[in-house]
Amino acid sequence: MKALVWHGKEDVRVDTVPDPKLVDPTDVIVKITSTAICGSDLHLYDGYQPGMESGDILGHEPMGIVVEVGSAVKKLKKDDRVVVPFVIACGECFFCKKGLFSCCDTSNPNAKLAEKAMGHSPCGAFGFSHLLGGFSGGQAEYLRVPYADVGPLKIESGLRDDQVLFLSDIFPTGYMAAENAQIEPGDTVAVWGCGPVAQFAMQSAWLLGAGRVIAIDRVPERLALAQKLGRAETINFDNEHVYERLQEMTNGRGPDRCIDAVGCEAHSHGSVDAVLDKVKKTLKLGTDRAHVLREALYCCRKGGTVSIPGVYVGLLDKLPFGAAMNKGLTLKMGQTHMQKYMRPLLQIIESGKVDPSAIITHRIKLEEAPAAYKTFRDKKDGCIKVVISP
Repeated sequence: MKALVWHGKEDVRVDTVPDPKLVDPTDVIVKITSTAICGSDLHLYDGYQPGMESGDILGHEPMGIVVEVGSAVKKLKKDDRVVVPFVIACGECFFCKKGLFSCCDTSNPNAKLAEKAMGHSPCGAFGFSHLLGGFSGGQAEYLRVPYADVGPLKIESGLRDDQVLFLSDIFPTGYMAAENAQIEPGDTVAVWGCGPVAQFAMQSAWLLGAGRVIAIDRVPERLALAQKLGRAETINFDNEHVYERLQEMTNGRGPDRCIDAVGCEAHSHGSVDAVLDKVKKTLKLGTDRAHVLREALYCCRKGGTVSIPGVYVGLLDKLPFGAAMNKGLTLKMGQTHMQKYMRPLLQIIESGKVDPSAIITHRIKLEEAPAAYKTFRDKKDGCIKVVISP
């Protein structure tokens, strides 16, 4: 089959690789009909995520048609149409039974490696480094899906692929980010970043009772989409000082809830901390660029909540933890507990309250994916979300 394969920093190629096979009785094989490039994939493309090996197949936002079914699978059959979540979870361990699917104790075969880096291992995940299991991803013609009775969501309506594809990751991720923000009716919610996850976090904030949403970015197309889909007031950080502007907009109190939807590759307009982060990363003296998280901790009102769906991969430097402690902030974060959110959010899509396809800007074939990674990373050509049809 054809698949998008990682060969090193800024080096992804469409290669011919062996077709996946059933390994365990709980597996299915899915023929991919649609998949997407995620902002988290860019951390792999840019060389931030440890545990990548040349030959790894990328992609964690797939859907398609079941073509083979393991002998122990009870809920799926051949020809079922499914969305596959990026989180691989067993459904039976201590964490899965609590609904904490991204903390699954069972699904990561490389748990010992992850424990050395993080203290405890998170779940396995598709297309996202050997620290998370080394599972082949879904930017390919076919995908092996373990624990098939736990993960894939069967789509039984006539909704198009592009309406349900983002149930694989970014819609639930944006929703959980808003839920983690602990929004109370009428709250002011500030969202750093206007990429795909941020766009869903803004829409979800309204669903959860926000009274006001403020979006922070520098890319005109993304800010415009935040105004249109997220009904957000906007701050362009190239033109305005974020802390000062947020103080003005909230009468000096600060936003009630702050969402860092950027993560480890944050940019800023010439701030000293961001310049130092970039230098340390270049010299291999640091891992993550944490400018947005620092700014959110300073900006959030006393007693507020900072929610962190943006991916971080290592150690953060000069984090204003004293500010967080003395202001009484709550920090909530984590990979998304996908299986908890997929079905309820499918019902929201079916009701017409959210149209996930509205964020798509680029539709391509698999062979165009290497160039699309660069376009997406560099925010060129108005690129916000890329969908691939293998």
